[in-house]
Amino acid sequence: MQSVDRAVSVLEILARHGEAGVTEIAEQLGVHKSTAFRLLGVLENRGLVAQAKDRGKYYLGAGILRLAGAAAVRLDISQEGVQVCRELADELGETVNIAVLDDDAAVNIMQARGTASVTAQNWLGRRTPLHATSSGKVLLAHLPPTLREGLLARPLHRFTERTVTGAAVLRGELETVVERGYGVTVEELELGLAAVAAPVRAHDGEVIAAISVSGPVYRLNADRLPEVAERTVAAGAELSRRMGYGF
Repeated sequence: MQSVDRAVSVLEILARHGEAGVTEIAEQLGVHKSTAFRLLGVLENRGLVAQAKDRGKYYLGAGILRLAGAAAVRLDISQEGVQVCRELADELGETVNIAVLDDDAAVNIMQARGTASVTAQNWLGRRTPLHATSSGKVLLAHLPPTLREGLLARPLHRFTERTVTGAAVLRGELETVVERGYGVTVEELELGLAAVAAPVRAHDGEVIAAISVSGPVYRLNADRLPEVAERTVAAGAELSRRMGYGF
């Protein structure tokens, strides 16, 4: 824990001063130069700091921008998604979630409940499997091929008898997700649960999230799913517009 605390302190020092040398950082941390050098080496290997070769001083690296950008995306979606989620939940009466990719899972960062879902479980903050959820399939379908294949190479856990656990079958489903613009799961994660999800895009067209509608299969049945899918796709398009897509 001490090393983690010192590493964070190094980043804070560089944020305050713009750049600093090993000696200066060691003095501010109250450690030997060799300790500061090791900390900087680890941070440099991860792209969080970089060194100006001509001056020997360190500054914050591009990795910080990557992390900050990921955090900003979540904050922006949380801010812009409130109204979209609320309106969709009110219109359909079901639970609406926004999920983003978190390594090998989808994590729900926002939830709104409709009038018919007052007893629905809370999905907020939950990490859910990519292959067994509508949001997960949308996120998985739009990943770069190398990343997608890496995830498909892992064991696909079975949650119900309807869970897709074969990579070849799942690939076919992901192609369908891209073609029709939304993903559907029926009792693949939990018995009695159905869901529809659509992509949310950033200004550059990259899929950064999925918006989903979930509910019991007796309400989200074969007759109603097309209507729910249409409204979910429209909500995803509206949230994408709010995120700058199409401008």
